[in-house]
Amino acid sequence: MTYRQAVEKIDSRLLFGMKPGLERMGALMEELGEPHRKVKFVHVCGTNGKGSVCTLVSSVLRESGYRTGLNISPYVLSFRERFQIDGAMITEEELIQEVETIWPAVERLDAKGIVVSEFELVTAIALHWFARKGCDIAVLEVGMGGLHDATNIIPTPEAAAVMSISLDHTAWLGDTVEQIALEKSGIIKQDGRVVLYPEQQPGVRDIIQGVCTGRGAQLRIPDMSKITLLSQDIDGTDFEADGLKLHTPFLGEHQVKNAATTLELVEILRERGFDIPDDSLTEGFKKAFIPARMEVLSRKPLCLLDGGHNPGCALALKDALERYVPGRRTAIMGMMADKDSAAALETVGPMFQKIVTVRPENPRSLSAEDLAKTASRFCPKVIPAGSFKEALDRAMEDLREEDALIACGSFYMAGELRPLLLEKFTGR
Repeated sequence: MTYRQAVEKIDSRLLFGMKPGLERMGALMEELGEPHRKVKFVHVCGTNGKGSVCTLVSSVLRESGYRTGLNISPYVLSFRERFQIDGAMITEEELIQEVETIWPAVERLDAKGIVVSEFELVTAIALHWFARKGCDIAVLEVGMGGLHDATNIIPTPEAAAVMSISLDHTAWLGDTVEQIALEKSGIIKQDGRVVLYPEQQPGVRDIIQGVCTGRGAQLRIPDMSKITLLSQDIDGTDFEADGLKLHTPFLGEHQVKNAATTLELVEILRERGFDIPDDSLTEGFKKAFIPARMEVLSRKPLCLLDGGHNPGCALALKDALERYVPGRRTAIMGMMADKDSAAALETVGPMFQKIVTVRPENPRSLSAEDLAKTASRFCPKVIPAGSFKEALDRAMEDLREEDALIACGSFYMAGELRPLLLEKFTGR
């Protein structure tokens, strides 16, 4: 089996769509010898902030000397990005090995009428790989929701976090933040330990507190009065927590709250017996990296790449642009059809003098023309492009050195455009 064939086998399960529920995942884990019971976990759900907190926690654990797995979605640079140990993506050879090992179990379940979805297979690969490689602990990012998400097959984790909750995936999770909070609270297990992101919409905190009480779970909410913001600029955020000075390369005011949530998770891990010195905590924060999360690719002109794809991400991007990116701004934008493009554009559209729209290579993507129609309601100059190369060329036509180019709208768009931007601005 080649690497391409392995990925094609995984992608072939997309035909079966998303199927909430843990029955198939449980059956697959049983076929594979229950690898999910051989590793300790940190489990993170929420609408926004999951990726940042997962990356921070895993970086801190890695700096503390623990063999640390990380499972995230979606990916930006490579499909292999979804599976990481100690900051390194799974190799092509190891991914082939995992698919060759797991695929016969998938076929045995198919024969029984138990059809495993793509995300369930991806999660199974991660759990099996982490167990096989002897990870001390793994950090799992929930794919969608919580209760019925494939990652929720794990037993009670060492620590869990419920991040910022807002409207997203409403067709699956409910059309109110309270309904979505109840679905996401499904990762809270009996006698668990849970951190709740400190800023939530009304009603969310009550639901999470109620679930924790009912399940005998310990709930912690970061005390933001103990966090002192020292500085913020395009290179990240500096702050002080209980006398400890920390820097995170992540941009935006919300990252202070993400960091505070991470610190609570670290404190729980310490109480659970993990040796995490302050210097490892500091280094872990400093070295954390996620591509396409308000990533600075160039200075003159400023080029910022952000794959955020929902209204909360749009608000964070607007805040960052207002604070750190004065002057003329041009956007290259591509979005998925199942996202609320109108809400996102209402927030960020007026921030730009020009928007060039493009269609990401994904079956769920919105056409450049349809996105342009919506964008034209909020921006004076909108141009649909037929390719990513054309989009970059049109965006650069009148871009001056003191201007800014912002690529945003989805991680699928970011993954396709990032290599072109790096070649354009850095020669890489």
